Amino acid sequence: MGTINKLQFDALVIGGGIAGGETALNLANNGYKVAIIEKELSIGGKMILLSKVFPTLDCSACITTPKVSEISRHPNITIFTESNVESIEKKSEYDFTTFVSRRPRYVIAEDCTGCQLCEKSCPVIVKDEYQFNLIGRKAVFIPFSIASPKVAAVDMENCILCGACEKICPSNCIDFTQEEREYEINSKTVIIATGFNLADPEKMDRYGKGLFRNVLTSMQMERQLAPTRPYNTVLRPGDGKVPDKIAYVLCAGSRDDSAGNPICSQICCMYSIKQAQLLMGALPMADVTLYYIDIRAFGKGYDEFYEQARGMGVKFVKGKIGKISELPNGNLILRYEDIQSGKIKETEHDMVVLSVGTLANREAPSLFKGIAPKVDDQSFILQDDPILSPAKTTVKGVFVAGTASGPKDIPDSILSAGSAAAEVISYINQKQ
Repeated sequence: MGTINKLQFDALVIGGGIAGGETALNLANNGYKVAIIEKELSIGGKMILLSKVFPTLDCSACITTPKVSEISRHPNITIFTESNVESIEKKSEYDFTTFVSRRPRYVIAEDCTGCQLCEKSCPVIVKDEYQFNLIGRKAVFIPFSIASPKVAAVDMENCILCGACEKICPSNCIDFTQEEREYEINSKTVIIATGFNLADPEKMDRYGKGLFRNVLTSMQMERQLAPTRPYNTVLRPGDGKVPDKIAYVLCAGSRDDSAGNPICSQICCMYSIKQAQLLMGALPMADVTLYYIDIRAFGKGYDEFYEQARGMGVKFVKGKIGKISELPNGNLILRYEDIQSGKIKETEHDMVVLSVGTLANREAPSLFKGIAPKVDDQSFILQDDPILSPAKTTVKGVFVAGTASGPKDIPDSILSAGSAAAEVISYINQKQ
């Protein structure tokens, strides 16, 4: 470890997703110095990886990219990607000390042009986590085409140190001597915007995820439908065929005590309906069926969006999936209880998409030394007053934005970010 770099900011935001970025931008536009700590190689969170947003079907990347660019270029915002918060300590009122470790990219970011020649020269292929393992990537890579910063990184866990990337780089920005950096960041406030985790369907044996290749998660389907998708069209991972019959299993990891998540994730119904509509456009001859317990279309324009999908030919079956099994040709048999008739039925599909639910990111409270923000029964950050002060936590000077406090769709996450910024400004101004 090298020397600890000491820095001072008005606010420190943990998480560079849409909520964290929007909070930081609102604060920066009001003249406050903000640091964003992001563990991934790019800011933008999950939204930057989506296809379109419901119910308007606007391009997600088209919305996120300009916003991310604005955040990246703002003079009052300093971004730490590839960084982890090690600990946070409240020294006194308006005085938080946060220790941050920043992993090396083994690339001089200022010199990288994003030409991707290093990628083309690399002989190593590993699973691409940013494409949710649908395809492979190289050991030196740019996460995705609209990543911010668009800078290569060397995956040293898989790099064989052949030097091919170093030899071909036109700007000589490959640097295998880089080491981890440590920062001591002092700030007046801390904003938790750590987002959510997705339920892991591999822990639910009945769905066959990880066992059957043609069982996908909803994020894997998002990537297949996105402008930066891995294939030119929607394909079955098992054999590369275009699917004719696609099934969606809703509430996969939501409203399920056995999965450890008894609550509704709020977004699964609508993003499944969104994907179904996009599939009807991408594969006009496909048969798309949604198996659901209840359709919860509670937001503005949501019910109309649901009816629109029905009008397009999307089928809705009120049924609870008991088991998924595989045929020799890779097709899948869904065994389910038809809630309307009370009978057990079976249907065959080419591909199954699991609409996985959202879980709390349990990491944030453990980062605090001494007093830490309290969490609710599902481990989401507890709001001091969800109605009057939705951004305040149980620790004075610590605020929360986005899905760190509970499941939300994108508009509500952005509104939450605005509320967090307003409460932070009010808090700082009290000192002045």
